[in-house]
Amino acid sequence: MADEQQAGGAAEPARDDAPAPRADQRERGGERGRDKERGRERGGERGQGEKDGDGQRPGAEGGDSGSGDDEAAEREQERERAAGRFKEHTRDPLAGEESEDGPTDLAAASRARQISQQLFETGRDWNSFDRSFIGSAHIGDIHLRMDARQPLTGVRGGPVPEEELRRLRRVHVEPEGYVRLRTALTARRLLVLGAAPGTGRTSTALSLLDEVTAQARDAAGADGEGTARVRRVDPEGGVRRLADSLTGEGAEQAARGTGYLLKLELSRPGAVPPEAMDLDQLAATLAACDAYAVLVVTVGSAANPLLAGRYGMLCPPADTQELLTTRLRERVEDHVAAVPDEEAGDAGRRVAELLRRAEALAARDEVTEAVGLADLRPAEAELLASLLAGHLLEELSYEELLAGCRSLAARQAQEWFAGVDRALTARAAGVGEQPTRPEAAALFHPVASRIALAVLGGATRSAVAAAAHLLTWELSVQSDPDATPARPLFCDDPESELALSRAELTDGHVEMAGTEFAARLIWYRGTALPAAVLSEVWDRHFPVRAPVVRWLRLLADDPRAQVWVRAAVAAGELCVRDFDHGHAELVRPLAEATTARRRVFAATLLDQAAGHASHRAVVRGLVGDWARNGTRELRWTAAMALGYGNAAASVGDTLDALARIGVRGEGEQMAVASFNVVRLLTRPESAAVLRRMSDWTRHRNPAYQDLGLVTTVRLAGHEVADVLADDPNSELGERGRWPLMLALAATRPELVAPIADLMWTALNTPRSKEVATDALETLLRSAVRKDSKGSAEGTEAGLAALLPALLGTEADRHRLDWLLRRMMNDPDDPLPDALARRLWWLATPRDGADRARRPERHEVEESHG
Repeated sequence: MADEQQAGGAAEPARDDAPAPRADQRERGGERGRDKERGRERGGERGQGEKDGDGQRPGAEGGDSGSGDDEAAEREQERERAAGRFKEHTRDPLAGEESEDGPTDLAAASRARQISQQLFETGRDWNSFDRSFIGSAHIGDIHLRMDARQPLTGVRGGPVPEEELRRLRRVHVEPEGYVRLRTALTARRLLVLGAAPGTGRTSTALSLLDEVTAQARDAAGADGEGTARVRRVDPEGGVRRLADSLTGEGAEQAARGTGYLLKLELSRPGAVPPEAMDLDQLAATLAACDAYAVLVVTVGSAANPLLAGRYGMLCPPADTQELLTTRLRERVEDHVAAVPDEEAGDAGRRVAELLRRAEALAARDEVTEAVGLADLRPAEAELLASLLAGHLLEELSYEELLAGCRSLAARQAQEWFAGVDRALTARAAGVGEQPTRPEAAALFHPVASRIALAVLGGATRSAVAAAAHLLTWELSVQSDPDATPARPLFCDDPESELALSRAELTDGHVEMAGTEFAARLIWYRGTALPAAVLSEVWDRHFPVRAPVVRWLRLLADDPRAQVWVRAAVAAGELCVRDFDHGHAELVRPLAEATTARRRVFAATLLDQAAGHASHRAVVRGLVGDWARNGTRELRWTAAMALGYGNAAASVGDTLDALARIGVRGEGEQMAVASFNVVRLLTRPESAAVLRRMSDWTRHRNPAYQDLGLVTTVRLAGHEVADVLADDPNSELGERGRWPLMLALAATRPELVAPIADLMWTALNTPRSKEVATDALETLLRSAVRKDSKGSAEGTEAGLAALLPALLGTEADRHRLDWLLRRMMNDPDDPLPDALARRLWWLATPRDGADRARRPERHEVEESHG
């Protein structure tokens, strides 16, 4: 025991298996105490026998032989019980208490958490999407068309004004394959154009009709005065009504050289797409009167037969940068043209200068982060151009510019969810019956997919799809609890779903059981969309909260780290939006759960909320109360939350709380407490954590001693990837498969001495000796290992730093000699002789500082050849 422990006298008798002396006592010589003597005896082979607690072998002369044998046997049984309890403290704290669940994949969970947190970094605090949008405003001669997403929503049919066509010719950006679309329309007279809403499909259709009708009228010699060349058609009548309107007396002459735009609304309940014969009839009628028509449809399973037919073609979106540049140029030219007495040359230079400044402003990191969209749609490009121009003309502040940029993603989310189930509340036309539940499930599935992607972005496509179907069920049941939801089995169109949800697939890797494998991952095409979707659902659609909460609880039970960890991070973001509701529905029920995974889910949720300055205090107060006064489950959850490092005001407060949890109730939760102390060692305050561990091993209370020893063994047994909670690009993150003890020794030389001190104590304390020896063997075997890709990933640099500091005495080197020989003789995984020799020389370097000790270890070296 340490000096302060021995000085306690009658206040606290010394334990027979108390921790061995510290490093400052190792080299003193002379008498070292019974524990040190026993550590020497056990440093050799186990078959050599042991002395009892009084330094005498059982059965030796002196005293009552029978009572001596009984006392020795009792002491040995107590040591075995202490070792058994110690081994129990070192078990996996994330496995089920009664082996109901397998151990959590710690490395995969850590990696998934890091990736998921990156999806919610924009603005970081809860008011990033506060919906303080600018609706529509005139700023000088600039009109900020914030409502440009729904242009002409009230227009059902009628002529397209020539002024609109002139502006379209000025600003329209041709998408890839535009010439091919125009050629097809010219040859067939009819074109079915498929694209996602908002991608510029209507502008492209109008541009195509404008060009082909102008060419037709020029060829016919018609001046077109008084007649519209391009007309919108009311979609109510559909294809047949349009064909009928082009036949009859006088109709053909009136339609000659005219282009017709018809939007087919196939997503409405009961909508039936036109048959191929209807399209053929319309095309023949158009050819007879020298007219053209473009049918605009939304990509999806309902439109697939049309797009696969002879008239169908896809319309790709226009290039984002070209869209923005075109809209900026329009705004700047309009502004310069409005300035009186501007010379032509000066006006050109002024336009070029403003355009250059606008493009530089758009490229700023703050602006691109606020926009948060990988590619812009025409209405979004128009809005962003108006915002940039308004700021350059000093009519908008920089803060107003950023607020307007943030509104882009938020408005997209609002469009996706506004009135989704309105059709379910209205009676079917002419039938007088409510739509059936299969229709309800089909209606809810697109929005369920968008919510699932916001929560699980970066996971595999199959995981997101499965979660989306699960949420579809919950939404449908919430809509009508008396009906059984149903989904068509063969109507999904993955490519269309990607386009409609602004998502993309990428090649990536998923980690499982420490091994990576290739997978197809799905993401939103924009960093701002996940937070915007969650904000829209949680803040503007309160009835949706109940099915979403049930769904998140189900995801908490998913054994895949890529699912439950991402769901926990997203749940933390939702709780920040309304912590009172989130605490009642998610935090408290999951924190008190009987399964470990649900409690880890709650801890991860709380840490995500604590990342917001607005909610850090309430999270710290809640976790602190659980650590002091909570039930067994709440204390366990509090320990996991403390391990992230954000649930207490300082590292000292964190360690105090973990110590209270770990020593309470005879150490029943020492496993989870020690695990989270190890997690703190990945943070910059690791030196303070090691000092506290050293204080625990010298404490008078055996429970604190056990906490220090158990944490030391965990430090040797856990890999960096298992516990790294912060920056994966740090020096530790580059050594993800290294044991944390060796990674710290290799990267932070100042920590080598305290780490070696703690490990030496664990190796020389009877109750921790066996487990610590196994941990040391794990460290040695890590010298040569293969990573998931088959490449060598040795840890010799860490061993070279740690082992010489750990082996300070002849008894320590005898222990290493015995352990290496045991590893060499292991029937299942024998250590190669060459590697054993290399490890020996790593532990006993032949430099000048150690020459004086070389004669002492010569005999041991010979045992390795």
